[in-house]
Amino acid sequence: MEEKSEAAEVGGDGGGDVAAEEQSLSKSALKKQQKLLLLKKRKAERKAAEKEKRKQELEGKRREWDEKLAAATEEERARLVESRREARKERMAQRNEEREMKTARLRSAALSGHKLVLDLDFGHLMSPNEIRSLVHQIMYCYSVNGKSATPAHLWLTGFAGEIENKLKKLPGIEKWIIERDSRAYIDVLQHEKQNMVYLTADAEVELQELDLNKIYIIGGLVDRNRWKGITLKKAQEQGIQSAKLPIGGYLKMSSSKVLTVNQVVEILLKFLETKDWKTSFFQVIPQRKICEESEEDEVSGEKKRMRIENPNGCSE
Repeated sequence: MEEKSEAAEVGGDGGGDVAAEEQSLSKSALKKQQKLLLLKKRKAERKAAEKEKRKQELEGKRREWDEKLAAATEEERARLVESRREARKERMAQRNEEREMKTARLRSAALSGHKLVLDLDFGHLMSPNEIRSLVHQIMYCYSVNGKSATPAHLWLTGFAGEIENKLKKLPGIEKWIIERDSRAYIDVLQHEKQNMVYLTADAEVELQELDLNKIYIIGGLVDRNRWKGITLKKAQEQGIQSAKLPIGGYLKMSSSKVLTVNQVVEILLKFLETKDWKTSFFQVIPQRKICEESEEDEVSGEKKRMRIENPNGCSE
């Protein structure tokens, strides 16, 4: 799936370059760019506020603990310190147990789970900012897969070049339970070509179910404008199936139906868990991307149905 990150979309470092770019943009494009800049600024401000809040909460807890110890007798202090030490041991044991359970789920998925392939063969088409954005998306994909009650068997194909270099810098990636191969998926899984399904927003066929025997491919391309239709064209040239998520049947998007790589993966994982597309879409797709008319249309449709059933407007 192709998607352009906000940072990459905004672009530009120098004031002169931005001014020149703004002059060449249409009013709607300029308005969109300004909106993205504002969203980026608000996001940074929100993160800074949350960081400061966490810092204040931590300092408050430390002060509370120091005051508690200061007011206690020597015997009470010993009990408090021992109690805290035991609580830490319990938390560590719980975290270790959760890690073991996560590892067990991922190993089980590697043997018998649904195959999701992230196609990383588009590195040469992306800017450094776009590659950085894709790496973050891949990291999030692995994270949500590990937390899922029904994880998938994740593959990274085309794992090479700058994408590989940046991914290898992620802490702990060498312990990831994920398949990595420098070759293209069409070569890695050549004996299962008939089972391949490329997921792309440009496909005509809508995906209805997730077949355990199928291999679902997601394009690792962070771009929405320059390479429109590239994943569908690739699937057609390779002679493999293509499909799109059935978004249109459940909600209206305020813009394009193209989602980020991690959003697509999370939607598929939610569907494996809930078997419900609507729930999966509404839990994953950001509210800002969902047209407000979706709920209004549903209410309007219900009112229309009621008028037809009861044209006099009288209650039953």
